[in-house]
Amino acid sequence: MERPFILHMFTPTKNVSPFDVNMAADAGYNVIVPYGDVTLDQVGPLTQDAIFSRGPKGVKRTGIFIGGREIGMAADMLDSARNAMVPPFEVSVFADPSGAFTTAAAMVACVEQQLKKAHQTDLKGKTVVVMGGTGPVGAAAAVLASSVGASVKIASHTSANRARMTSEVVNARYGAHTEPAEATSDSQKTSLIGRAHVILAAAKAGIRVLSAERLMEAGELLVAADVNAVPPAGIEGLGVMDDGKPLKAGSGKAVGIGALAVGNVKYQCQRGLFDDMLQAEKPLYLDFRDAFAAARRLAA
Repeated sequence: MERPFILHMFTPTKNVSPFDVNMAADAGYNVIVPYGDVTLDQVGPLTQDAIFSRGPKGVKRTGIFIGGREIGMAADMLDSARNAMVPPFEVSVFADPSGAFTTAAAMVACVEQQLKKAHQTDLKGKTVVVMGGTGPVGAAAAVLASSVGASVKIASHTSANRARMTSEVVNARYGAHTEPAEATSDSQKTSLIGRAHVILAAAKAGIRVLSAERLMEAGELLVAADVNAVPPAGIEGLGVMDDGKPLKAGSGKAVGIGALAVGNVKYQCQRGLFDDMLQAEKPLYLDFRDAFAAARRLAA
C-alpha cells in the first residue's frame, strides 16, 4: 500500500484559507493538516517534525504550504522551512499568502497577453498604476510588473503613508522599482490615471476604486484589470467575465480584464503548482516567481 500524500498548511493567521484547502484536495493530497497562528520561530521545528517521520522515500509524498496575509512574512516562512531541511529529508514548500502570489501572477500575465493581443506591445516601459496596491495582491503585482520593465506606481485610496511604506518595502526586499502615489481624492486619481497605460485594481472585495467618470480621464489607458468579484466592481463598467472586452475610457482603445477571467488563470496556476509538488522527484520551493512563470504559460 502506497503512503498517502500529506500536506501541512502553515499560516500566521488564525485560520487556513478554505480556498487553499479545497485546491490542495482537488490536486490530490490525501491528508491536509492546517496549523493556525504559526509564528516564524515555529516554522523550523514544525518542518523538521514533518520531514523526519516519513523517511527519505516518504518525504516525496509530503509537502508544506504557507499562507497568511503578508507577502513578506510568507517569504520569511518559506526561507525558514527551507533552512530547516536536512537532506535527504527534504520536502517541497509552496508559499501563496491569501492566494496573493498566484492571483497577482495571473493578473499581470493576463495583462501581458491583452497588451500583445489588442495593442501588439508589452509591459516594458509602460506606466502601471496599482490601485489598492498596499494589500498582498497589489504589492505582489507591483513587484511582478516591475520585474518585466514597467514603471510602477503603488496607490492607496485610503492612505498615502501606506503606499509609501509598501513601495519602500517591496523595493528593498525584492529589488523592485516602484513609486508610491497618492489616490485619496478624485483630483489625485485624475492626475494619476491620466498618465497610466495599465491600471490594476487590487483593492478589497466590494471596494470601487475607479468610477466611469474617472476612466474618461484615462487618456493613455490600454488595459485595465480588476480582481474584485464582489459587487460593486473595483472599476466601474468592467464585468467579471470580461477578457479583452472594450472598456469605455478616455483613450478610446482600452480593453478590460475582469475578476473571473483573472481567476480562471489563477485557479489553473495554483492547481498546477500543487501538481508540480506532487510529481516532483526533487523538492521544490515555490513563490511568486514560479507562479508568474506558470501563469504566463497559461495565459498564452
